Amino acid sequence: MNIRNLLLALLFLLAGCSAEVSDYQHSKPTFDLFGYFSGETRAWGMVQDYQNKQIRRFEVVIQGDVVGNTLTLNEKFVYDDGERQTRVWHIIRNEDGSYQGTAGDIIGVAHGNTAGNAFNWRYDMDVKTDNGKIKLHFDDWLFRQDEKRLFNVTSLRKFGLEVAKVTLFFEKQ
Repeated sequence: MNIRNLLLALLFLLAGCSAEVSDYQHSKPTFDLFGYFSGETRAWGMVQDYQNKQIRRFEVVIQGDVVGNTLTLNEKFVYDDGERQTRVWHIIRNEDGSYQGTAGDIIGVAHGNTAGNAFNWRYDMDVKTDNGKIKLHFDDWLFRQDEKRLFNVTSLRKFGLEVAKVTLFFEKQ
């Protein structure tokens, strides 16, 4: 095996390594996705590129409504450059406790699971760039801190390599 093949094998092995949501099953406080996001929540976040350079900041106001086994999240983003964006999620809690969700700019269906204080949400999205759009895979990790606060770290990947990350801090209103 030449060095190039060895490096590629190592790269794919490392790209596949990830925490599992079950690793947090005993962590408190327990994260109830529907309970936390019912009503108004505010969040502040930033996007960093692959070199950890902050490239955008934003604030988001989220209105959550629960009807039966469906949570609808109406997210209104305002970025530091003045851009405004809206995303509406429709999230279904499945009988097995897992979640599925859709939104207008999400490709296909998002899939999520929760355990303890953690929620892991995975999906693909076309992200706007200066030269058009690029399809990225999002690996969202949300962690309940206390009754009002939640932390979120998201890895954005292309071909298994992290190209950016998003960090958010949520506060229940």
